[in-house]
Amino acid sequence: MTNWTVDRPQRITIEEPVTRLDVRLVTGRLNVVGTDGPARVDVTRISSRPVIVEHRDGVLRIGHEHPPRWPGFLWWLGQLGRRFRAEVSIAVPAGTLADLHLVDGTLVASGLVNDTTVNVTSGQVTLMGLAGRTNARIVSGPVEALGVTGDLTLDTVSGEVTLAESSAGRVHANTVSGAITCDLDNPRRSEIRLTTISGPITVRVREDSDLDVHLHTTSGRITSGFPQVGGGVGVGPVKDSHGVLGAGAGKLWASATSGSIALLARPVDDDQEELP
Repeated sequence: MTNWTVDRPQRITIEEPVTRLDVRLVTGRLNVVGTDGPARVDVTRISSRPVIVEHRDGVLRIGHEHPPRWPGFLWWLGQLGRRFRAEVSIAVPAGTLADLHLVDGTLVASGLVNDTTVNVTSGQVTLMGLAGRTNARIVSGPVEALGVTGDLTLDTVSGEVTLAESSAGRVHANTVSGAITCDLDNPRRSEIRLTTISGPITVRVREDSDLDVHLHTTSGRITSGFPQVGGGVGVGPVKDSHGVLGAGAGKLWASATSGSIALLARPVDDDQEELP
C-alpha cells in the first residue's frame, strides 16, 4: 500500500495499475477523466484539512482523513465547508470503475468506459463521453450528460436534467422539481423513461426513429412534431398520448405531474450536415 497526505498543491503519478477509483470529498471541484497513461492526481487547491491519497491492490482512494458526518447548520454558513475545500483533478485508465462522491461543489467526469457512480448533495454534475453503466444522483442542482452511451440513470430532487448528443441504450431521467431536456440519437430497442413531478419535459428524436411512444401529464399540455403521436386526449387536465414511430422497436415513456411535454422531430439532414 502507498499513501500520500496532501496539504499543499501537488501532482502524484501512480505507476502501478489502477482498476477502481473511490473518491469522497466534502466541498470544492472534482474532475475525473479516463486516459491511456498512468493514473495521476492533481491537487491544485487545498484548505486546512489535507487530502489523503491511497493506492492499494489496484484501488485508488482519495478523500479527507476525518470528514464531517453531517454538515449541519454551521456548514450552510460556510464555517465548516471552507476547511475541507479542495480542487482535485484525477486521470485514470478509461476502463477504471469509478465511485465519486462530493457533498458540495462541481463534479465533471469524462472518458470513462466502465461503470461510473456519481453522488453529489449540492452543486452541479457534468458527464461527457461515458460508456458502461452510469448512475448519477444530485439532491440540489443540475445534471448534464453529453455523448453518453450504455445505460444511463440521472436523478435529481431539485434541479434540471439535460441530455444531448447521446445514444444510450437505456435512459432513465427523474427529477422531483425541475425540467428535463433531451436530444437523443438512440440505437434500436432503446428504452427511454423520463419522469418529473414539477417541471416540463422536452425531448427531441430523429425523424426516422423506431420508438413506441407514451406521453402522460396530469396538469399540462402535450405537443408533438410527429403526426403519429397526437397532442393528447383525456378528461379534464389529464392528458395521454400514444403512437408508434417507425417499427416501434424502442420505447419512449415520459410523464409529468405538473408540467407540459413536448416531443420534437429532428431532421435526419441535421446529422448529415455535421459530418466532415
